Amino acid sequence: MEEFVVQNLFNGEREAQIQAAAQLGKLTSKQRHKLAERGIISPLISMLQCQDYEAIEAALFALLSLAFGSERNKIRIVKSGLVPVLLELLQCQNGTLTELIIAALLIVSSCTANKLAVTSSGAIPILVGILNGDFANNDDDDTTNTISIQAKLDAIATLHNLSTCHQTIPSIVASRVVFTLLQIIHSYEKSSQFVEKAMALLENIVTLSENALLQTASTSGAIRALVETIEEGSPQCKEHAVVILLLICQSCREKYRVLILREGVMPGLLQLSVDGTWRAKDTAQELLLLLRDCSCYGSRSKQSKHELIEQIMQEIDAEGETVMGTTTLRMLEEMIAKLST
Repeated sequence: MEEFVVQNLFNGEREAQIQAAAQLGKLTSKQRHKLAERGIISPLISMLQCQDYEAIEAALFALLSLAFGSERNKIRIVKSGLVPVLLELLQCQNGTLTELIIAALLIVSSCTANKLAVTSSGAIPILVGILNGDFANNDDDDTTNTISIQAKLDAIATLHNLSTCHQTIPSIVASRVVFTLLQIIHSYEKSSQFVEKAMALLENIVTLSENALLQTASTSGAIRALVETIEEGSPQCKEHAVVILLLICQSCREKYRVLILREGVMPGLLQLSVDGTWRAKDTAQELLLLLRDCSCYGSRSKQSKHELIEQIMQEIDAEGETVMGTTTLRMLEEMIAKLST
């Protein structure tokens, strides 16, 4: 079987190459590793450069099977020039193969050694374009060209893989992905997987880049969207949202404290401090301290939770209903009662 695959990939006609590529997925990981050492990656990448859909699909599946579970093969594949070929396919294909192409980018980008190579190939702006729908066909009669939600999820996951390498952050921020992610968070259900992935990527970027944090804080509607996510999101979404709000408030408390309060953050924040994830609880309580109108930030350990929340409500109440209405204050009282039990 191994000889059949090698001979047909290197010397076979179209049908023989497609059959050989299809056989790769049926081999053991050890056999696939041996075949990669024998150089079969190059003919597979050559198959991607033809105009034959069936050959391209077979080659993509074969490359995915080679890369899956093998860091060494992922490195070999990228060094063989896969990424530029995939990016060209993304821009010129009609959209049918988009999911497979982005899945391949996702797998090879998970390897630490590949992150800079993928970035330097120009993948980031193209992935952001996928999230923006830039590669969707405008022909309403051809619905097969619509970018699927799975392709967008994988695009976000690929960007997240790349964002774990600090050297890629300037390129990611320059792509204006922050605004794209905020649009996703604003437009989709806050509890959806799509928003959860977008929130995770946004948190990672703003944690590593002051420019990205400034872009987030200064974008119209961003703080409101984050507050809504604390109220309506999944537990992980809420965790990401409260971390981002804390970073915004820490960046310039004088500027953002009242802006955050005016979006009605307190009920959701107090709820999160009670029943969020462990990280969300700690972050929510830290943000509550920052939102206080006093100089006692950092003295949380000297107060009980009840005393802390009681003081926060009193101090914010003193600012009047220009920041918070009576309904919100009544909700705070209910939350304090819950915290005291």
